Amino acid sequence: MSTCSTVSQELDEPIAGTAATARTWLLLEQPGPWGARALTSSHLNPALGRALEAAAKGTGVRIALIRRPGRHADCGTPAARQVYAAHTDPGNAWLHSATADDPRALLDLDFAALGRGEHQSFDAALGARPHTGGPLALVCTNGKRDRCCALLGRPLAAELAASEVEGVWEVTHLGGHRFSPTLLVLPYGYAYGRAEAHAVKEVLHGVREGRVVVEGCRGSSAWERPGQAAELAVRTTVGEYAADALRVEATSGSAPRWQVTVAHADGRRWSVEVAQGASLPPRPESCGTSILGSPARMEVRAVHELRATALAG
Repeated sequence: MSTCSTVSQELDEPIAGTAATARTWLLLEQPGPWGARALTSSHLNPALGRALEAAAKGTGVRIALIRRPGRHADCGTPAARQVYAAHTDPGNAWLHSATADDPRALLDLDFAALGRGEHQSFDAALGARPHTGGPLALVCTNGKRDRCCALLGRPLAAELAASEVEGVWEVTHLGGHRFSPTLLVLPYGYAYGRAEAHAVKEVLHGVREGRVVVEGCRGSSAWERPGQAAELAVRTTVGEYAADALRVEATSGSAPRWQVTVAHADGRRWSVEVAQGASLPPRPESCGTSILGSPARMEVRAVHELRATALAG
């Protein structure tokens, strides 16, 4: 039986505009096995997991668990856990790191401030500092959510780690199982699908230079899905790959049609027409269900540069 990722690739399903949405990511190290809803079905205290979910709700912060690549037998609770917070907004993208002896310290965070891109409460509560290493490469490997994430994600994470690529972690959930193996790169927040090790290395090399690789890119988690597709379309149209150069300035309309304004740091602006289509023929959206669906796809219909209005006298 074909997996959902095999079918998606065979049908050439587009991946632009399919990234998870989060302005800020909060990552907590949790070794051992993960369940489908990892915050409440892992070796993390489920009451703490529920409290963290409630604290982050509606703030723009997305919480995920991470672990080192490798085998995941129950090896006990670590004395100190790695914690990261990353904000993905262009011009204010940052990545801070800390260690926590007790993960309950995360409940002291100001989640609303974190969602706005303010790192002060994270730094104060955990003694965090700006991350001094390379970018983070987070590979989804949670087979309890979808077997493709384990079958394809775990070998990718292991290959990258064996190649001594810095900053590789397994992560609980990035959405879009059918695009496995999926990857999120921080601090800029661009997600990738159908990732291969050589391509991931190129992506990370680009991040270190402040560049975005658009091949295989699902979009930036800083934007909603129409904005993700529009921003990638502008990058491709004008050949602009600097990570901080573009931002989604405005989105009007609603499904199935949007008008997205993308702005450049140098003042240029574009109007992008984005439509929501249905991926046909119907296919499994996950290996966990036998029900066939027609997943939504973001289709960029046109990209128009907006000319600045000349100022009178």
